Amino acid sequence: MDRVVSSAVRENALELVGRRILVTGGSRGIGRAVVARLAASGASVVASAREAPRDLPAQVSFVPADVATADGCARLVSAASDLLGGIDVLVNNAGGGGVAPAGLLSATDESWEHALQLNLLSAVRLDRAVVPGMVSRGDGSIIHITSVGAYLPVGPDAPYAAAKAALSTYSKALANEFAPRGVRVNRISPGLVENDTIAALMARRSDAEADDPQARMLDDWVSGIPLGRPGKPADVAELVAFLVSGRAAWISGSDFRVDGGSYRGV
Repeated sequence: MDRVVSSAVRENALELVGRRILVTGGSRGIGRAVVARLAASGASVVASAREAPRDLPAQVSFVPADVATADGCARLVSAASDLLGGIDVLVNNAGGGGVAPAGLLSATDESWEHALQLNLLSAVRLDRAVVPGMVSRGDGSIIHITSVGAYLPVGPDAPYAAAKAALSTYSKALANEFAPRGVRVNRISPGLVENDTIAALMARRSDAEADDPQARMLDDWVSGIPLGRPGKPADVAELVAFLVSGRAAWISGSDFRVDGGSYRGV
């Protein structure tokens, strides 16, 4: 974690003690940062992904699962509930896929279906499984990680963006229905956030490889960010930690764009 996040963790140390949290897509990138941030605040965390990360904080358990399938979602909730004794917070972070590199009309039915299964239906199925327990306790928090792409769709990523837009609409409806029963539901829409691929491109970009088309593409992306850089996974993780804590007790049904100002709308 960088110094800003480390300072925030110290200021709110152990504020999530006793909270039982499931994070999907928790092995790398944003999900990995969310897992580390929540664990650092004292939560009991189960991280899930198709493949295990290289290392995890001591108080974090890992459950392998493919949440793009109904069976994978069911098995994950069962295993996480057994490990934690219940689920107070669900962070639906898993996502991706659904690209159409040759243009929108080249996207196949399979590509569209995969985008919907992974980005929308995974959250629907997991929420369906955990919300009743939250309602019975009169308390719970759900975070849906969507994407600024839902506001700024481009052809190659349109199936993914459309699935995330559907997730946003569904998330708002869920928030409206269950807020009166103590369950808060919020969305976070990240923009361009660093991962291994982007970090490598950033290094090549800094080496001024003018003939590298991918590095030039990254230049185009970054030039559209008013803050002048891609985000870091910790930038998103810090907001997640706030939203699932008692500090955000009166926030539900909201969407938070973490994009360095990329979205220029009001």
